[in-house]
Amino acid sequence: MPWDSVKLNDGTSIPSIAFGTWTLGNGQTPIDQIDQALSIGFNHLDTAQSYRNELEVGIALRESGLSRDDVFITTKYSGLNGLDIETSIHNSIANLGVKYVDLYLIHHPRLATPDIPTAWAKMEKLKEEGVVKSIGVSNFNVQQLQILLDHAKVKPVANQIFFHPYILETQAPIVEFGNHHGIISEAYSILTPLTHQPGGPVDAPLKSIAARLNAKPEQILLAWAKAKGVVAVTSSTKKDRLEGYLTAGDLELTTEDIAAIDAAGLVGARQRTTRQVVQRFAVASLVGAAVLGLCGYMGINVL
Repeated sequence: MPWDSVKLNDGTSIPSIAFGTWTLGNGQTPIDQIDQALSIGFNHLDTAQSYRNELEVGIALRESGLSRDDVFITTKYSGLNGLDIETSIHNSIANLGVKYVDLYLIHHPRLATPDIPTAWAKMEKLKEEGVVKSIGVSNFNVQQLQILLDHAKVKPVANQIFFHPYILETQAPIVEFGNHHGIISEAYSILTPLTHQPGGPVDAPLKSIAARLNAKPEQILLAWAKAKGVVAVTSSTKKDRLEGYLTAGDLELTTEDIAAIDAAGLVGARQRTTRQVVQRFAVASLVGAAVLGLCGYMGINVL
């Protein structure tokens, strides 16, 4: 496997690329897609209660014939149906058909009720009971991580966050804070510049580097994420793309490659900010003109 496992702060290890089930839905189709991912070499499955496909993950795992120890399973507490952390993990384990999960995350800080310290204490208890091997969080910012650390008996091993070049400026401090405290960052939606924001500044360096390395732009983005020290969470329904994602772990980017992608990401972020400011000004101007017109129609002098 070209993607190495990463040692976590509790002594366990996590495969550095995961097949995510967020967009798969439920039913037979995701079972087939998960089975496909396992068959070509993915050994880390990332799901969540809110994805509503833990059952399908479990079925695919059993159908694969792989040993439970051969596959790392991440799931997340999503507050589904208003259930608490303790009840939810037991439902997840039942749906997955396993005795434990490797990593259990609080899916979002707003789910840490009544507060972060209290919710985290419940996570620590689950780890102590052995129903989860490791515990972590998702979508936490630096301030929220600090609150957690100020009260934790057990550190989170991971924080899964939205991460790609166009948001590097805002997300890099979270990764750096995590590194300082031994918390690995997991990255989802890494391929956003290609899948949801194509035609932006990042396209040029990706294409140039891909041409030089005889690779595809999406492979370069994944290699960039690996160079940033994050665990990549990605997905595709296409077998050839998944195979390409795995071989991306073999790509070696230069310091100049990484800097070029970083710089293009910053340009794209600033362009996006400028567009948002212009759009807001345009909307405000239209609203203002409408108000003035209405006041004039009603004979109200506002000047």
